[in-house]
Amino acid sequence: MKKLIPILCLLAACSSPAPKQQTSKSAIAINNVNIVNVADGSIDQEKYLLIDSGRIISISDKAFELSKNTKSIDGTGKYIMPGLAEMHAHIPPEPAGKEHIENMLFLYLSNGVTTIRGMLGHPHHLTLRQQAQNNEILSPRIYTSSPSLNGNTIKTPEEARAKVTGYGKDGYDFLKIHPGIKLEVFEELVKTANEVGIPFAGHVPVDVGIRRAIQSQYTSIDHVDGYLEGLVPESANVVPNENGFFGYNFTQLADEGMIEELVALTKKHNVWVVPTQSLFDRWFSPEDPEIYAQAPEMKYMPQSTIEQWTESKARIIGNEKYNADQWGRFNEIRNKLIYELQQSSPGLLLGSDAPQVFNVPGFSIHHELQGMINAGLTPLEAVQIGTINPAVFFGQKGQFGEVIEGASADLILLAANPLEDLNNLKNPDGVMVRGKWLSREDIDKKLAKIAKYSVDK
Repeated sequence: MKKLIPILCLLAACSSPAPKQQTSKSAIAINNVNIVNVADGSIDQEKYLLIDSGRIISISDKAFELSKNTKSIDGTGKYIMPGLAEMHAHIPPEPAGKEHIENMLFLYLSNGVTTIRGMLGHPHHLTLRQQAQNNEILSPRIYTSSPSLNGNTIKTPEEARAKVTGYGKDGYDFLKIHPGIKLEVFEELVKTANEVGIPFAGHVPVDVGIRRAIQSQYTSIDHVDGYLEGLVPESANVVPNENGFFGYNFTQLADEGMIEELVALTKKHNVWVVPTQSLFDRWFSPEDPEIYAQAPEMKYMPQSTIEQWTESKARIIGNEKYNADQWGRFNEIRNKLIYELQQSSPGLLLGSDAPQVFNVPGFSIHHELQGMINAGLTPLEAVQIGTINPAVFFGQKGQFGEVIEGASADLILLAANPLEDLNNLKNPDGVMVRGKWLSREDIDKKLAKIAKYSVDK
């Protein structure tokens, strides 16, 4: 019997709980869950997570010794991954009203989107950003752009210098560039932005062109804007501002042999790209707009918005220059650009442009993920561009975008492995944002209220 004692002790040690942790009353444990490692696609099976004060404070192979008041979530047979980032979001401005803004922010959370990059800034968004950071509102983490810089808001270099300087002082995270900016105005914008130390992102004005935009060191170019035009040989002698919807009118002139050079230039200047492919798969596709108008997620948007979206899509695909075959070719070129840009560092960032025509906040991220698969990305790559890539982009690797100790507790609990099928990301069993747990029941109750609010509007 004496020879068995060491073995029995060893067995006892193996079954003993993890060391007791000093935690607050708000601590939460997630037990016996499979962790999706978004860095390499591996699965860490049957792990125990301890969350406190908004962060993952410990990950263990053993159950934690916890006080009776600590909330525990059973993760047996389930998968947990970091929350997603929507890198091209539109947060409503203050006049939209507090309830509407909070509803839109919750729609993102309901689909596991725990970080958003607002792409149409408003002074109120600076307040929302701080409130989210302080957990004063239920919201994804917010990064926000300045108000739009475009051909109407900055018509002269002097206006550009004044606006950029002012937005830098206001504390916006970056400048949002829209179309219409003249080249000399753009050059002053870039010069001032570099002096102020504020990055810029967004569209590529026609006067600027994709190559000059890349060389100017955009932090991100959104919508793959300007790239198709960049594939048109100079010998075609096109009029640049006749490019149509993101270069659609130049589709037949695009030379795919020029993709490699454009991608290499993007890599050289470390420019990220946010595809927003769902915008082109949905708003710009030849599909009947009434089909999208009847989709289940549309019940979370006001009927007036659905009507506007339906009219917008009908108008754009009813144009005499539009035809389904050319759209197919246009989309094929976009998909090739998206695939090649992903293969070259720094790569892509997940963004769907929501709310936008038939892109409902949160729900549209699933359409965007499918668009990435259609372009040739693997499920792991599609997940990475919405998790670890945004963290790297913001200089916050290790702070969010991964399920690791010390990271923000922005998590999605799922019934099945998302890397086997991205549809498993839909209808999560629960979402956690900075340590705040939203069960499936919590999510469904709030969504029902939002649907009723939308009907009443």
